[in-house]
Amino acid sequence: MTKSVYKFGGGLAEGDARQKELLGGKGANLAEMAGIGLPVPPGLTIATHVCAAYYDAGGRLPDDVQEQVLAALTFIEATTGKNFGDPANPLLVSVRSGARVSMPGMMDTVLNLGLNDSTVAGLAAASGNPRFAWDSYRRFIQMYGDVVLELDHYLFEDALEIAKEDKGVSQDTGLDAGDLQALVARYKAIVEQAWGKPFPQDPHEQLWGAIGAVFGSWRSDRARTYRRLNDIPESWGTAVNVQAMVFGNLGDTSATGVAFTRDPSTGERAWYGEYLINAQGEDVVAGIRTPQYLTMAAREKAGAKAASMEEAMPVVFTELGKVFDLLEGHYRDMQDIEFTVEDNRLWMLQTRAGKRTARAALKIAVDMVGEGLITEAEAVLRVEASALDQLLHPTLDPKAPRDVIARGLPASPGAASGTVVFDSDTAEMKAKLGDAVILVRTETSPEDIHGMHAARGILTARGGMTSHAAVVARGMGRPCVSGAGSISIDLVGRTFLAGGRRIAEGERITIDGATGEVMIGDVATVEPDLSGDFGILMLWADKHRRMKVRTNAETPADCRVARQFGAEGIGLCRTEHMFFEPSRITAVRRMILAEDTAGREEALAELLPEQRADFAEIFRVMAGLPCTIRLLDPPLHEFLPHDDAGFVDVAAATGLSEALVRRRIGELHEFNPMLGHRGCRLGITYPEIYAMQARAIFEAAVMVAQETGEAVVPEVMVPLVAAPKELELTKAAIDAEAELVFAASGTRLDYLVGTMIELPRAALRAAEIAHSAEFFSFGTNDLTQTTLGISRDDAARFLGPYVEKGIYPKDPFVSIDEEGVGELVAIAAERGRRTKPDLKLGICGEHGGDPASILFCEGLGLDYVSCSPYRVPIARLAAAQAALKKR
Repeated sequence: MTKSVYKFGGGLAEGDARQKELLGGKGANLAEMAGIGLPVPPGLTIATHVCAAYYDAGGRLPDDVQEQVLAALTFIEATTGKNFGDPANPLLVSVRSGARVSMPGMMDTVLNLGLNDSTVAGLAAASGNPRFAWDSYRRFIQMYGDVVLELDHYLFEDALEIAKEDKGVSQDTGLDAGDLQALVARYKAIVEQAWGKPFPQDPHEQLWGAIGAVFGSWRSDRARTYRRLNDIPESWGTAVNVQAMVFGNLGDTSATGVAFTRDPSTGERAWYGEYLINAQGEDVVAGIRTPQYLTMAAREKAGAKAASMEEAMPVVFTELGKVFDLLEGHYRDMQDIEFTVEDNRLWMLQTRAGKRTARAALKIAVDMVGEGLITEAEAVLRVEASALDQLLHPTLDPKAPRDVIARGLPASPGAASGTVVFDSDTAEMKAKLGDAVILVRTETSPEDIHGMHAARGILTARGGMTSHAAVVARGMGRPCVSGAGSISIDLVGRTFLAGGRRIAEGERITIDGATGEVMIGDVATVEPDLSGDFGILMLWADKHRRMKVRTNAETPADCRVARQFGAEGIGLCRTEHMFFEPSRITAVRRMILAEDTAGREEALAELLPEQRADFAEIFRVMAGLPCTIRLLDPPLHEFLPHDDAGFVDVAAATGLSEALVRRRIGELHEFNPMLGHRGCRLGITYPEIYAMQARAIFEAAVMVAQETGEAVVPEVMVPLVAAPKELELTKAAIDAEAELVFAASGTRLDYLVGTMIELPRAALRAAEIAHSAEFFSFGTNDLTQTTLGISRDDAARFLGPYVEKGIYPKDPFVSIDEEGVGELVAIAAERGRRTKPDLKLGICGEHGGDPASILFCEGLGLDYVSCSPYRVPIARLAAAQAALKKR
């Protein structure tokens, strides 16, 4: 029989933190904490491989797993001295998920399991606190009804609100034992009416139902969305943890809380967290009650009145602080901790590496090197490369005027402006249309994951710094203001009231997640500051990376941004973008519409000085660095109009007859232009086009070299080569233009001629093509299209389901398809270097800024990656991480 259940607590730990693949993150860390002697309630972990077995069995636990669970349950009973289902001395348990990586709020939890009409009386007698017992029972029915029976949780929430209104109290803590007993009766009636059967009274039936629901939540819509957004394979599955309950709702000597050993927003070395007296953990993370601060310093900084834990429970707080220091030193990373205080006794319920903003990740990594906890190489590996994107965009200008209408908690830093929406479906719909939206909710729940991802920022009326909205927003890099209690949301009228002003859906607001401010309208921004910890980590990254990082840029402004971010050259300059400039589009169209070589050359002569000036500006910015210039690639019809008004305009601008314009445009029409007369095919059939571009490149390079004394190294790239002869002929023409320019100027420069490998045939014939090439640049955008037979522009409508069903592990246009496109890249690299060992190899598609694709490129030994200017730092860090992982 395969071992599938592992015990922990009570001096026993059948696992440790290294076994996350088997036990999930939560189970592995519970075992680790138990193993190092921390107070952990005893429990059991059902291993992750059971998740697949559960689904394979049609949603049922295998018999041998049930047997192992029951055996481990007797261990929990013996450790606690309580018995599951015993009316006199009942053992209650929690049932929680635990995937190998943190998925906060995405899967289900059930607390207080084991309560029924008999055991609630036993719990009341054993604790001497009937209010606590009935409070736990009503919580259990509500959670079980929602999670396991899949009843609408609003049914229970409405009943609770009515009970509070009838009592004249605002908090559930104002309800006494009799009120809660009546509420339990109401909850049971709700279950019987909505479910059609009475609430389950058998604790074992409850247990199997809860375990099944937690496994079932692995495939919930919200969990699928989170996995898709975070590249988590469905095949990993989740573990399930069944653990003896400890109670934070026993009274004023009990509490529950969530804490971080450092500030997850800023990275400051200060304990950060929240707690609630007389509450259970869901009250904190779900934003049901706005919690209190952990430390006195945090309370004073926020101007809050309610006592911090440091003040209200000083002895337990001191013990908790020692645990913080122990866990951070043990794991050598910032920890996210859940704890409960039961009658002044501290219990640890979870620890994991805390989710943090990019800025916090940088500071924590750099500080921990200074503290001697980790090495520089470990620091480079600690910061998620793609998370740097949070730092590379503008923030609110502190000098800009702000019309502040509300203030909440600064839950996730950054700022965002957008139109107000009140539900996640609307947020997603509007975002797909290109609108920037701010999602405004009373509080968020795991079902809001798709709307939070679509929104530029999140604003909630309830919840604290460790609420669902705050934790998920920080992980996504979305600005968030939570707990803005002064705003009142009217979901029926689709408005919210703040500062005496009513804001309707569709109006624009700005939120500042660093200050908690909510403002009417848009607020001006400033460029990011990339010094300090960012600069230090980039220096360390550059020490460890092997591959160079270039940029895809065709304007001087983009080039300047890229150089500021550390780009080491241009990997792709698309010359066709320059042809659309208003000052030259008429000459371009005359060149295209010309019916002979002489006509084309006349128009190209007008374009030559414009192209030369374009390249000169770029070369001045990139002086001393290599610059890969791609010759004209798209089909010529893209520069022409396609409607009657456009035909008239072109005829007037070019001096040609409208009839000729219509005829020539008709002649140039293609049924599948992506595979038509484009790329080097233009250079073969109209060699004068590439001759003009080559001359412009070399004249500009010579001019800038003479001006500055710093020569760029032009790398002339011929697109869409499929046959060796195409490159051979085109290279001969380029070389001829170079010699003419060098002879006329008296200045010679180093330059290279190469090709973009973007067709499967080019990859397969790379050995022959390399005879004429001095570099290969893999154009993985088109190579992906031509290999998979998928149009990038049309793929969105079906690629999502393809990824969800496991046909492709990821969107192949975002992260390289290693098995198909990747194999072609590997073949071309190996065959090209077999012909020419010093052949320079790079990648210039969108994959050049994707960390997973960069790791693949490092494995192949490519010389550089090239990406958009704002992704250059991401690529630098990802290249360093790839090199370190390879070692």
